[in-house]
Amino acid sequence: MQQQFELVMDNVRRVIVGKDDVIARLLVAMTARGHVLLRDVPGVGKTMLARSVAASMACVFKRIQFTPDLLPMDVTGSNVFDMRRRVFEFQRGPVFTNLLLADEINRAPPKTQSALLEVMEERQVTVEGETHKLDEPFQVIATMNPLDHEGTYALPAAQLDRFMVMLSLGYPAEAAEVHMLNVHLQPDAPLAQLQPVITRDDFLGWQRTVPMIFLSDELKRYTVAVVQSLRGDPRNLQSISPRSTIQLARAAQARAMLRGRDYVVAEDVQTVAPDVMGHRVLLADGRAGREFVVEALHRVAVPR
Repeated sequence: MQQQFELVMDNVRRVIVGKDDVIARLLVAMTARGHVLLRDVPGVGKTMLARSVAASMACVFKRIQFTPDLLPMDVTGSNVFDMRRRVFEFQRGPVFTNLLLADEINRAPPKTQSALLEVMEERQVTVEGETHKLDEPFQVIATMNPLDHEGTYALPAAQLDRFMVMLSLGYPAEAAEVHMLNVHLQPDAPLAQLQPVITRDDFLGWQRTVPMIFLSDELKRYTVAVVQSLRGDPRNLQSISPRSTIQLARAAQARAMLRGRDYVVAEDVQTVAPDVMGHRVLLADGRAGREFVVEALHRVAVPR
C-alpha cells in the first residue's frame, strides 16, 4: 500500500506543484474515511487538487457550486413524478458519487448545508422516509474562502465536526511557482493527461486496512489525554466531541499505514492532531486553532 500511496502522490504532484505535504495529509484523511475542509484564498488549486486525486484513483467525481439559492434537493436529489408511468421516481442528486467537491460551502444557507449532515456521517440519503445508500467510497472535499465574508453563512459546529481535517494549501514557494508555470502553460492541460494509477477497489482496500493498524493502550490514553487537555483549557470556548477523539485515532492509524507500518507511534498522533483538532477549538483572542493544539501537545506527556 505504501507503493500505491507513492504512485498516487507522484501522479497528483504532476498537477499540484510544490504541495507534497498537503497532498499527503489529504490522502491520510481520505484513507481514514474522513471528509476534508480546504480553507484558503481563491486560485491556489483547491478544486484542481480534488479533481487530481479523484482521477488518480479512478473514482467518480462530482462538484456542487454552493450558492445562496441552492436547495437541499439540489444536493441530495428528490422524488420526481413520472407522467408516463404515473409514479414518483427518485432522481439522484450529485452526492451519489465517490468524491464530492462542495465548492464554497459557506455560500449556501444553513438549511442547504444541513442536507450534507446525514450524507457525511451515515453515507446515506433519506428522502420522504425512504433511505438510499451511497456507493463506497464516499468522500467530501469542501472549500471555503476565509477572506470574503459578504454573502456567506457561518458553518454550524455540527457541520464542522463532520470534517475530519481542515487544511490550507497556501501560496507556493518561488521555485515551485516557476515550475508551476512550466507545467500549466503547456498546450495540453496537465489534469486532462492524468490517468488512474490505482483502482477504486485498491483505495477501498486502504480504508478497510486502517482499522487493523495496531494502536496500543498507552497511545489510546495519550490520544484521550490530548483531547482532554484541549477540552479542559478555559481559553477554548468550544466543546470537543468524542467523535473528534475517534477521528484523531483513526487518522493516526491511516498515517502509520501509509508510512508502511502496522502500528501507531506517538509521532503519528502528534502529526495529525493540528489538522484534526485545529478547527474544533475556538479561542477568544482569535489565535489560530492549530497553534493552540501544538501547545497542548507540548503539555501532555508522551508515552515511552
